Amino acid sequence: MKKFLFAMILGSAVIPAAAGNANPDIRSGNKLYEDGKFTESEIEYRKGIDTDDKSVESRFNLGNSLYRQEKYEDAALKFKEAADLSDDKQQISSAYHNMGNALYKAENYAGSVEAYKNALKAVPEDEETRFNLALAQKKLKFQQQQQNQQQQQQQQEQQQQEQQQQEQNQQQQEQQEQNQQEQQQEQQRQEEMSKDAAEQILDAFSEKEEETREKLQPQRGQRRLEKDW
Repeated sequence: MKKFLFAMILGSAVIPAAAGNANPDIRSGNKLYEDGKFTESEIEYRKGIDTDDKSVESRFNLGNSLYRQEKYEDAALKFKEAADLSDDKQQISSAYHNMGNALYKAENYAGSVEAYKNALKAVPEDEETRFNLALAQKKLKFQQQQQNQQQQQQQQEQQQQEQQQQEQNQQQQEQQEQNQQEQQQEQQRQEEMSKDAAEQILDAFSEKEEETREKLQPQRGQRRLEKDW
């Protein structure tokens, strides 16, 4: 019993073309895959799907080619399609097992856990899948703990920012009130100064007017002398 995660992607390599299967694309893709030419094998398996869109083998093996190219999300989709198309429990289990491996590599541990569980529903006695499920569950738990810590940290940072913003707003409001008060006081001083200046001008004008009247009035007791002829 293998105790290493991803020790086998398929349990062997690829699903060989079924006996009597004349689809040359699958055979060609398998040969390229065995030679390590995963990009080329991907092309052949896609041709196989175009030829037979119900082909479990083409999708399953295409998933392997994508996996080998580290296209894990795409590989998981193809494994899921293969599982949905197959009626064979062993194929379904292998497809979900590989889907779990691909999602694990993509760090989608929640999806990986569900895929392994589906594989065990098809073949409950698969110990390798059960072992991988336990590893994925541990990873998922650790990931969730990290996410919770990050969320708490973000909330604390947000609260600090909000508090700083409130303090800044309070300071601005106090400064505005102080400026407004100073402006009112300055305006009041200006008004008082203007009033005093106006009174001074009015007083000066009144004094000038009085002086002018005094000059225009004849002096009292002054008589007009007439000459006798």
